[in-house]
Amino acid sequence: MKTYFISDLHLGAPYFADSRESELRVVRFLDSIKEDAEAIYLLGDILDYWYEYRYVVPRGFVRFFGKLAELSDSGVKITWLIGNHDIWIFDYLPNELGVRVIDGSLTEEIYGMKVFMAHGDGVGRHPLGFRLLRSLFRSKVCQFFYSGIHPRWTVPFASAWSRHSRATGREPGQEWYPLYDKLKAFSTEYLESHPDIRHFIYGHLHILKQEQLTPTSDITILGDWISTFSYAELTADGTLTTHRAHVAGRRE
Repeated sequence: MKTYFISDLHLGAPYFADSRESELRVVRFLDSIKEDAEAIYLLGDILDYWYEYRYVVPRGFVRFFGKLAELSDSGVKITWLIGNHDIWIFDYLPNELGVRVIDGSLTEEIYGMKVFMAHGDGVGRHPLGFRLLRSLFRSKVCQFFYSGIHPRWTVPFASAWSRHSRATGREPGQEWYPLYDKLKAFSTEYLESHPDIRHFIYGHLHILKQEQLTPTSDITILGDWISTFSYAELTADGTLTTHRAHVAGRRE
């Protein structure tokens, strides 16, 4: 049995040429690992935008949600660490899909080893403006007023924001790497007080990278399902490896 880690699917993103095919690609991948998956960790930005209202939820993602429900019902433990795009998950997805939802970082013992996981956007020290915006998005008061705005306005606004973010985003090998250095520095510092952490795993940066921090600890960035189509798998002997899936969605 194995434990799998995947992040940054951005399902429903307006910049996908074929949003349905992007979803089906992930579903095929999940179907290919269902026989040996003991647990699956989704490390944020799984959906490009999601907001649950009290009585309704956004349309779409039926095949993806159905596959998660199938895996959960079959005994696969699924944990969803929310990112900066899918922060407004409340009680619908946990109740309907049987997934555990975590807001923030998570340290889990897997196969006798300590694994530290986070989406990555909130890790380490950040400027005041970022902290204010992050707290604004998580404010119960702001969520209450936002939920009163009709989705005909909020969904197009979120799509426009996503397009702008993608258009002005950082490309692998350029500005992303200072952010990687920041995650690496945080992990190295965290090890000083938590020397038993074996693996640090993050998403968010949209790069696929794995590096040894110490002889007994490493850091992994999971890539994405926009260009790298990548994931990581952890086996019972403690080995954490990264892989690229075929574009068709099956494992290499």
